[in-house]
Amino acid sequence: MQNLRDKVMASKAGKSAVKTIGEYQYPWREKLAKYKDELSKGVWGHWHLGAWKPLGISARHRARLRKEVLLAGEEDWPYDPERKEMRTKRKGHKCDRISAAKRANTAELMKKMPEMLLDYKKRRWEKKMKEEDAKESD
Repeated sequence: MQNLRDKVMASKAGKSAVKTIGEYQYPWREKLAKYKDELSKGVWGHWHLGAWKPLGISARHRARLRKEVLLAGEEDWPYDPERKEMRTKRKGHKCDRISAAKRANTAELMKKMPEMLLDYKKRRWEKKMKEEDAKESD
């Protein structure tokens, strides 16, 4: 008789354990429901009537809750702030940017070089002619 009673008690304990495990299989759901208002106020806190109010949940607990939700297979954690676009352009050294601009400018000027030489020769020839005219008229 004692053995039968132990088996019945063991089965009841097993059922209650299963029930308990079933209820607490997703403990993050309860936490999420509890802190939903707090999480929607921002990541670090918020301004309220001109004063900064930190969150009612610590950053460590917030991070743990976020991790539990994402590990449980939920599609997204909507309480993260939007991230800025990644910077693709490297800063580099100013001298490198300037030298690259100078090389580009030099390449353009070299294309114009034949015209510039002809203009220079024409100006020199005109100056020489003016000087010769000035000598002749004296």
